[in-house]
Formats: sequence, structure tokens, C-alpha cells
Amino acid sequence: MYDDVLSFLRSPGRSRRGRIPLPGFLLIIAALVAGGLTAAPTAQAADNPYQRGPDPTNASIEATTGPFAVDSQPIVGATGFGGGQIYYPRDTSQTYGAVVIVPGFLSVWAQLNWLGPRLASQGFVVVGIETSGTTDLPDARGNQALAALDWATNRSSVASRIDRTRLAAAGWSMGGGGLRRAALQRPSLKAIVGMAPWNGERNWSSVTVPTMFFGGSSDVVASPNDHAKPFYNSITRAEKDYIELRNADHFFPTSANTTMAKYFISWLKRWVDNDTRYTQFLCPGPSTGLFAPVSASMNTCPF
Repeated sequence: MYDDVLSFLRSPGRSRRGRIPLPGFLLIIAALVAGGLTAAPTAQAADNPYQRGPDPTNASIEATTGPFAVDSQPIVGATGFGGGQIYYPRDTSQTYGAVVIVPGFLSVWAQLNWLGPRLASQGFVVVGIETSGTTDLPDARGNQALAALDWATNRSSVASRIDRTRLAAAGWSMGGGGLRRAALQRPSLKAIVGMAPWNGERNWSSVTVPTMFFGGSSDVVASPNDHAKPFYNSITRAEKDYIELRNADHFFPTSANTTMAKYFISWLKRWVDNDTRYTQFLCPGPSTGLFAPVSASMNTCPF
């Protein structure tokens, strides 16, 4: 309609006497704009129905608390895994992607629980689990991760807040190694994140889920050269990212780690929420300069 008005006002068929002087023409245009007759808006990132939260900044993804207020509750009635804690955005006006996080050998959820509210406050449901036994091996932990996602989406009190088409899994040590099993059993997962992962099976070539690994340059339990890097190198059918934390030992995920959280959040946002606003934090990859917190980085950018 706006274009039609312009065409009419500028029509060569109108006599010079009938044409509107420039000042009057400008007043008409101003009135049209004030009345809402503006050009069609350009497409925005909000066209993505899974986008959650405001435009990200480096500060926002490094913050200890994101834009969503968070509640949590103990996991009750669990089958197939050992319970734990579930964290979720308080806002019930929309659904969220969900991520299960699995602890490592001889470990419990309390060692990783800082990740629960940190990730949930960025717009995810986080299922932090206890394993059935602390000595469970990687494949058992992968199976338990899937059982926990099934519980969260079907039986938890916040199941209605979870978009069951947008699920992810993460884990530390053998919990991270178990992600191989989870990804093979459920290739519909949107992302997996292994923190200092340990698995005796180095061949992850059948994995088709976008995969991020964090390694510690000083880890002697799950040395990146023996675990995370071979896992990463063997993946050929999925997008992938490897970030090695400088001077970090095997236990770096057990305390709040801003660098890890920043890229963890970005990976979930990019693949679980399909939110390309976060690609800027992943590609081309972090600096690995002498004094940078990241000592090595590999990826398949551009995503």
C-alpha cells in the first residue's frame, strides 16, 4: 500500500497543477509512517522458534547467571539411573531443550552441580544424575543418560516444559566416554558434550551427533592424547569441536569454570536451539596464545 501511494503521488498522468508540493508530500509520508504503513520488516533471528533469551554477548555467556530465573528439585521415581537433581527455567510461557549430565567413575552429581543452575539460567532444562553405581562403565553410563532423558520428558513434574525433539547429553570422565553409547543408541540427540572424557573405545566414527570435547592439558587420568583427541579425530559424520584447557587436570569440571561454561553454553545454543547467534563464539575458535586459558583448539567451522 505504501508503494501504491508513492506511485499515485508521483504519477506522470497527474497535471502539474494537481501535483502536491514537496512540503505537503513529506507531511503525507510522515502521516503514513506514523499510522503504521511502513515497509515490511526484514527477517530477524527471532524467526527461529527455538531461540531463547536476548542477543548474546561475551559477557552474557561468561556470567554465572543467565537471563532466566531457575528452580530445581530432587529427582524422584527414577528408573534406569540413580536419581539426582533437575533444574529448569521458572518461566512457563515456552518450552526448552534439555540436557542430561552424567558424572564420572567413583563420582557423584554434587561434584558437577554448579553446571545445573548455570546452564538452566541460559534457557535449558538440566538433568543432573547419579549413576546406578559409582563404578559403572561408560556404556552403562550412556544408557543411564538416555533413561534420564526419558524420565525427564515423560515422568518429571516439568515434562511439559521440555521440547522432547531437542535433547542433548553431556558427561565427565567415564560419563563423557559414555556419550558414544548414547549417541549411537539415539542419533536424534541434538548435541553431546564430553568433559575430560574417558573410554577404552577410541573409534567414534559412527557418531552422527554434533560433538564437543573439553580436555585438560595436564590431565593424566584421561589424557587428551589418549582419549578426547582420538575420539575427535575419528568423528567424520558430524560437526565437532575440541577445546583444551591450559594447565587443567582431570578434575577441572568439578569447579566453576568460565571458559568451559562459555563454550558449553554456545554449543548447546547452536545445536539444541539451532541458534546461529552463538556461532560467533565458536567460530573460528578461541585464541590459543601463550597466556590464553585455551591451549589447543580444533573444529569443523563454519557451522
